Amino acid sequence: MLSGVLLLLLGVWGALIPFIGPYFHYAYTPDKAWVWTSGRLWLEILPGAATFLGGLLVLSSAYRHLALFGAWLAVLSGAWFTVGTVLRPIWNSSTTNAAAGTPVGGTLLRMWEQIGFFTGLGIVIVFVAAGALGRFSVIGVRDARLAAASVPPAREPETTETTETTERTARSRFTVPWRRTADDSDEPATERVDTSA
Repeated sequence: MLSGVLLLLLGVWGALIPFIGPYFHYAYTPDKAWVWTSGRLWLEILPGAATFLGGLLVLSSAYRHLALFGAWLAVLSGAWFTVGTVLRPIWNSSTTNAAAGTPVGGTLLRMWEQIGFFTGLGIVIVFVAAGALGRFSVIGVRDARLAAASVPPAREPETTETTETTERTARSRFTVPWRRTADDSDEPATERVDTSA
């Protein structure tokens, strides 16, 4: 549960920090609040939204496989935050300027902007999502007990002549003679003795 909440918060941070960071002089160019660029879309908003969705699946899913999908989605989003700015020149063309911009501020502030916007954020997302993956990849003792408790008891097999014959033979070994009735003319009347106690 904690990993799902953390992934939600980290996804919101990753998607919104490019828009609200300029209020605190913590930004990449363009250093104006609520300015939309294709670089912000591809490098910050989409991976932030995918991290948020992954955290939502981890937090709220009742199905293990769906929660695993959410954790993997968050891992991939965190990896994209980390290496997206490095891989950006590969797909950058003259029509699509998907640059993140340049960090605003002095040397120390630029380092913190790189860590808070991309590299550090991505590493933290991958770390938290990997913890969720580890949790969902194994079946715990509590989960195994819950699964065993929810299994209905086995049904008795349908009786056939061979089953009835086998039961008669097995029953006759652990019976005590009692008395004959008119219904049991072919077999001696017996009383069953419970030997399991």
